[in-house]
Amino acid sequence: MSMAPSPQSSEPARIIIVMGVSSSGKSTVGAALGRALHASFLDGDKYHPQANVEKMRAGTPLTDEDRWPWLERLSLALKEASSRKGVAVGACSALKKSYRDFITEKAGEPVLFVYLHGDKQVIGERMAKRQHDYMPTSLLDSQFATLERPDPQTENVQEVPVTDSVDKIVRTVVGGLDHLKSFRRWQ
Repeated sequence: MSMAPSPQSSEPARIIIVMGVSSSGKSTVGAALGRALHASFLDGDKYHPQANVEKMRAGTPLTDEDRWPWLERLSLALKEASSRKGVAVGACSALKKSYRDFITEKAGEPVLFVYLHGDKQVIGERMAKRQHDYMPTSLLDSQFATLERPDPQTENVQEVPVTDSVDKIVRTVVGGLDHLKSFRRWQ
């Protein structure tokens, strides 16, 4: 399997969501991408209801029923942010295709998902080195079990390897956003 980034989908989007399992770098890459695009960055973790946070803190994986209200809150916030600035970037695990479809439906417009792909060993090593308020390493297996890898043939997705530097990931992603040229810092 190639680790090369997938080609940019043909559907332009003002909402970009950096997705992947826990510890893949969603928040770090999303914040850097937001800076590069002069866009609002919304970290999906901040949109979880307290009940979800407590479940995860206790090491209990979230169910679909736990996720729908969270995904709706984040989707609507991203839509509002993109309306204000013309573009918005979010970080959200978006592990299942049904979640990505739901986000797109609630946003009411195309959403580009930037999938940070990494194998379980690499992600596990990252997770063991970081401190997170409520995501214990015991939930990594459930993250990978839930993950439905995005299909660039049927979804608006750009895949990048987590092993690339943050700067390289941002350059790769922004390089495929011709419709957002005016937001590029380095031009």
